[in-house]
Amino acid sequence: MLSGGRIAAEGSAEELKRIVPGGHVRLRFADPAAYRDAAAALSDAGRHDETLSLQIPSDGSQRELRNLLDRLDAARIEADELTVHTPDLDDVFFALTGGDTRVPAPAKAEEAVR
Repeated sequence: MLSGGRIAAEGSAEELKRIVPGGHVRLRFADPAAYRDAAAALSDAGRHDETLSLQIPSDGSQRELRNLLDRLDAARIEADELTVHTPDLDDVFFALTGGDTRVPAPAKAEEAVR
């Protein structure tokens, strides 16, 4: 991955995506009571009260998804929607470069001679 003409990171796309945090599972609820129950059962979740959704940190692996679903089943809670977000290469770029998308200005001819 290049940033400003320099190598910011090397590796396959999958290797690069694994180094960036930010993966999560998003649960959305239509029923406010189910949302409140899920928020209580999933204390590690970020709450979004206006959309009745929870965001749970996750690497998106089968093991973590199974654990999350088991926790919901144990509490007898069903989400209306479940989505998994894993970092993409844009996330990697922004994390490694601080979001700097500027293209460096080309060197002036007289500077290149020095």
